[in-house]
Amino acid sequence: MPPNSYKIYGYRWSVLAVFVFVNLTIQILWITFAAITLPAAQYYGVSDLQIGLLSMVFMIAYIPLSLPVSWLIDTWGLYKSVSLGALLMAVFGVLRGLLGESYPAVLLCTIGIAISQPFMMNSWTKVAAKWFPIEERATAVGLAAIANFTGTGIGLVLTPILIESRSIPSVLLGYGVAAALSAVLFILFAREAPPTPPCPPELEERALMLDGLRSLVKSRPFWMLMALFLVGNGTFNGISTWIESIVRPRGFTPTEAGILGGLLLLGAVLGAAILPALSDRAHKRVPYLLLGMLGAIPGLIGLAFAQSYWLLIASVFTYGFFMVSTAPIGYQYAAELTFPVPEGTSNGMLTLAGQVSVVFIYAMEALKSPDGSFTISLVMMVGLILVNVALITRLRESKMISQAAVQSQPAG
Repeated sequence: MPPNSYKIYGYRWSVLAVFVFVNLTIQILWITFAAITLPAAQYYGVSDLQIGLLSMVFMIAYIPLSLPVSWLIDTWGLYKSVSLGALLMAVFGVLRGLLGESYPAVLLCTIGIAISQPFMMNSWTKVAAKWFPIEERATAVGLAAIANFTGTGIGLVLTPILIESRSIPSVLLGYGVAAALSAVLFILFAREAPPTPPCPPELEERALMLDGLRSLVKSRPFWMLMALFLVGNGTFNGISTWIESIVRPRGFTPTEAGILGGLLLLGAVLGAAILPALSDRAHKRVPYLLLGMLGAIPGLIGLAFAQSYWLLIASVFTYGFFMVSTAPIGYQYAAELTFPVPEGTSNGMLTLAGQVSVVFIYAMEALKSPDGSFTISLVMMVGLILVNVALITRLRESKMISQAAVQSQPAG
């Protein structure tokens, strides 16, 4: 391939914009019930755990679907795969609103929405690799992460406010319509790839998926990354799912819990915007993974013990800022570390590890004290994050990012 046969296109930002919109709406549909656990349980006449299941089903469905969907993304293509997922999300999102008075119907529609999620979640690094040069890829993945956490924040903050004046089914229908709009925009404006690749050919060649899986299984650093994602996603998903239940024993309302959830996600958005961009600029991944894990610990300790609402605000923001920043950096680090394994494969395996963390959500409920406190499980999470810190100190930078760092140095 001649040196001038690769080019960076401005349209990459349009593709990323419609991609992040479908990621944003799927997260709203996932987290809808987290901040209204008690009101929803009363409305449907079911237990808190049954309402929690409406969030957990996303993680449960992801486990068997991750690898088949990754294969589809890597073989069928980015555009067709994400379009299929977006259509599934739109159809079941609207149906969930139309049938929203029945808990069994809501659960069945939520399962349909959950089936669509891997098509979006497993495509983050694929979009970055198809459209962006390597020095922008962690930033691109970071923007996809921002969309996810923005969607989660919208769902946490907006839902308890909306149900004060609207019925739960009408709120579900509104979210379903937003999902349908995002699907239409993606289908209309997204493209599979630019006319020419955004990087030299040696950074474009890809292994077959099965060969890639064999390579991943043999990679010790990749297993360490999977452990990081298991704990990181486990703590984040557990806190997001049970945020209202965590602060309820301290006397806070669902609306106050929703605000805390929103601030958790605001911190996440800022962290996912700032630290991956710094990682790209420095051409370093490992130090920023370490910074994210260490910075999350004070926030988690505060969430476990703080009685003041202002301390809780500071704690959830700090935890969200640092913990969530590790996700886009980790995804891109894995894609570089395991090259030429297809991005959909490494992306899917890491997200699979994160979704297995559904056990954290069950464990948090099981470890809850008689008065409803989640302190024991939150303290245990601190210990697991310290294990993550120890694992990160054993990681080394990928050859790909090290070469990019050398090439970025001024000549002479």
